[in-house]
Amino acid sequence: MHRFYVSMDQIHGDRINIIGKDVNHIKNVLRMKPGDEIIICNGQGKDCYCIIDTVSEREITTKILSEQETGTELKTKITLYQGIPKKDKMELIIQKSVELGVYEIVPVMTKRVIVKLEDKKKELKKLERWQMIAESAAKQSGRGIIPIVRPVISYKEAILKSSSMDLGVVPYENAEGIGYTRKIMNQINQYSTIGIFIGPEGGFDHTEIDFARENNIHPITLGKRILRTETAGLAILSMMMLSLEEE
Repeated sequence: MHRFYVSMDQIHGDRINIIGKDVNHIKNVLRMKPGDEIIICNGQGKDCYCIIDTVSEREITTKILSEQETGTELKTKITLYQGIPKKDKMELIIQKSVELGVYEIVPVMTKRVIVKLEDKKKELKKLERWQMIAESAAKQSGRGIIPIVRPVISYKEAILKSSSMDLGVVPYENAEGIGYTRKIMNQINQYSTIGIFIGPEGGFDHTEIDFARENNIHPITLGKRILRTETAGLAILSMMMLSLEEE
């Protein structure tokens, strides 16, 4: 059954109105008609099984037949603080981290970030592009929410924002042995919110790691091999997903 996403303001009692680009897709690509059934996700982790009432050029109205939890969300909300990489690596990181269950993604300017986003218009265009990739990945993987890609912030802001989370970790090549990483992974079921910090291509400056430690962010190792920035976040998310996934 075809699946679509709406915002909460499109839901009115037992009715849901579909607007925007999905109207064209449903009407002209899928050629669906009144009486056909679709699944509409409310973006808050709930699937609504609906029947199409009316189809027009600008809007499709549906009636909710039944509802149930999507069942694809991790119980822990994981925020990925990603040092902005070069070229289109960020697109890959967003796509795959959404598939792995990340709750939100925050692009971060660290000391070794090479990319400069001084033009606000270009930055907004990048954010729009990144959010579209997150939405597409959420739909493809059957997520119950569409993770948000937040505006770019500084490393200091990111560390301070994460201070309210239950756990913060930063993979670092000079961190303690893998035993400490295993210890943290074995405990993550008890946390409701987790922040992961990933550096850009050049990694983190030692002063940034010191600042993370001072704010209770734990440096950990992901093994003896040095991982690329586009690999590190996906590696730790995979580890966490295995521990957090419910039966």
